[in-house]
Amino acid sequence: MTHQPAPAPLLIACALGIEHLALRTGDRSGAGGPVAFVRTGMGPRAAERSVTRHLAGPAPADTAVLATGFCAGLAPGMHPGDLVVAEETRDPRGTVPCVGTELLVKELARLLPGRTVHTGPLTGSDHVVRGPERSELRATGAIAVDMESAATLLAAVRTGEHPVAAVRVVVDAPEHELVRIGTVRGGISAFRVLRSILPAFFEWHRSLPLPRR
Repeated sequence: MTHQPAPAPLLIACALGIEHLALRTGDRSGAGGPVAFVRTGMGPRAAERSVTRHLAGPAPADTAVLATGFCAGLAPGMHPGDLVVAEETRDPRGTVPCVGTELLVKELARLLPGRTVHTGPLTGSDHVVRGPERSELRATGAIAVDMESAATLLAAVRTGEHPVAAVRVVVDAPEHELVRIGTVRGGISAFRVLRSILPAFFEWHRSLPLPRR
């Protein structure tokens, strides 16, 4: 009798308490294997420390890692509640290609018909980006910016051969700048969008090649 390899675990990393709440209260029934939700804390250093610590512990070497949460859109015409699927993440220390971008786009479009899904490079920053700096980052080709995705994925690939992806929900865009992150609790839809997209993450996870063990 042939034993099928067990599915690799999925680590879903976010920074903020409100992001963690959205993920923890989403529909987890479609998970294809073990799933861990990790709140890293804000900023690239916190994200790198948290993810490295998690993957250096008992987590299997083939754990898939997905960075998610909120982001600032860089392209004109972006709106709060839009989705960003990274083709790659970047920061000054390096670029990490993402896996399964097309499948994530397809699943998000199916889950949220009518919701705009943007794809392209997702850049990292160590601070909240505003005003002219947004245009400067857009000129590099990036479509969105956040403080943790690049550090999360870089930590993952430096720890081992982990499949990685990043999906973010726009809360702040050129024509819709936030005064503070607490505004997320107001009338915008980003929280509800983030809460509803777990099934797309699980489908991405199921699509990954089975580990060789």
